[in-house]
Amino acid sequence: MVADSKGKSDISFAGTFASSAFAACFAEICTIPLDTAKVRLQLQKKAVVGDVLPKYRGMLGTVGTIAREEGMASLWKGIVPGLHRQCVFGGLRIGLYEPVKNFYVGSDFVGDVPLTKKILAALTTGAIGITVANPTDLVKVRLQAEGKLPPGVPRRYSGALNAYSTIVRQEGVGALWTGIGPNIARNAIINAAELASYDQVKQTILKIPGFTDNVLTHLLSGLGAGFFAVCIGSPVDVVKSRMMGDPTYKSTLDCFIKTLRNDGPLAFYKGFIPNFGRLGSWNVIMFLTLEQAKKFVKKLESSS
Repeated sequence: MVADSKGKSDISFAGTFASSAFAACFAEICTIPLDTAKVRLQLQKKAVVGDVLPKYRGMLGTVGTIAREEGMASLWKGIVPGLHRQCVFGGLRIGLYEPVKNFYVGSDFVGDVPLTKKILAALTTGAIGITVANPTDLVKVRLQAEGKLPPGVPRRYSGALNAYSTIVRQEGVGALWTGIGPNIARNAIINAAELASYDQVKQTILKIPGFTDNVLTHLLSGLGAGFFAVCIGSPVDVVKSRMMGDPTYKSTLDCFIKTLRNDGPLAFYKGFIPNFGRLGSWNVIMFLTLEQAKKFVKKLESSS
């Protein structure tokens, strides 16, 4: 991620984009069961007095319930649009990070890039990336939410492509950008927490005697990125999931107010453990894969 103190990349944008898309897709395949559990927990409304216990309880409990009632394959529901999303969003947000960071500091800048510039660059690329990729995110959440329908109730979508066409036909093209407000907020914020913190943590670790740019450094930096991302992004993540999974909300503010009034402030951290389990492991896998992929691409480009 950090090539040198100026933040200049040592491979082409196309190479960075391809490495980022590959790493993001690999991490998505490995962690989507935890993401499915997180979405189910976030969509689960607070039980009223007299109701039975909530259907989904905890990360492992939710994963177990889904696997038992719907089959193991249900844990990977939404993987196709998820991979669509990571190819577009992952490639753009990470691939654009270095050039945008360089733009903000200026071509004549010398020394360590300030944290504020890293955050600003990551906010920018996160917003750009998810604006393009929002339809893929919407379809992924809709497919993940399908499994919570009662037995016998017909499913709205037979697959990812059917979901895209059905949403356009029934709700209009604009519906593909449902939840774009909280999604931009969520992904810009989480992208800033991930990329800027990974960049900063890695830069700090490399200044400690004995540490080099190796797998251990990438592992520690990835864990730090995942933790900051979940702490900062969880509230907007909950609002985004509820808006995409339940079209009855009128706006981002309406969803926020109703969630706060009906479920209380802790609802904004619903699914925190699976969210951290997912984002923490996702960041570790993604950044480890990304660093190796970029080394591979660098060798290819230098030999050509």
